[in-house]
Amino acid sequence: MLEFKILEKERINEIIPLVYKLNQKEIPFDVLEERFSEMVGQNYECAVMIINDLIIGVCGLWYCTRHYSGKSVEPDHVFIEDAFRGKGYGKQFFDWIYAYVSEKGYEAIELNTYVSNHKSHKFYFNEDFKILGYHFLKWL
Repeated sequence: MLEFKILEKERINEIIPLVYKLNQKEIPFDVLEERFSEMVGQNYECAVMIINDLIIGVCGLWYCTRHYSGKSVEPDHVFIEDAFRGKGYGKQFFDWIYAYVSEKGYEAIELNTYVSNHKSHKFYFNEDFKILGYHFLKWL
């Protein structure tokens, strides 16, 4: 049975194997553990998709208020295990996320996706997301 929920903060390490795959194993596992340990104390929640007690999908949710979009949430590190892709689960997951954040009073969703992740671009366009700008990063 397919289930969507917010993962309890003390269980955050359970999603690290999925995020490790998402980042193509470029960020060391122990670094991810350290970062997620810090993230759970910020304006962050982690939504998960579960089948038969197995986490098969993950989506971080960052909450803030921005001058141009009001109360907004940013889905982050969205990942669904390969064996469960192409079955409509991503759409169901995002429909659940839309309802969940709407109930919390949020009025906009904005996100970043890797330039090379063409499948995600197609998915987000199909979900009526529009390109608003570019995301820049500078390492210090």
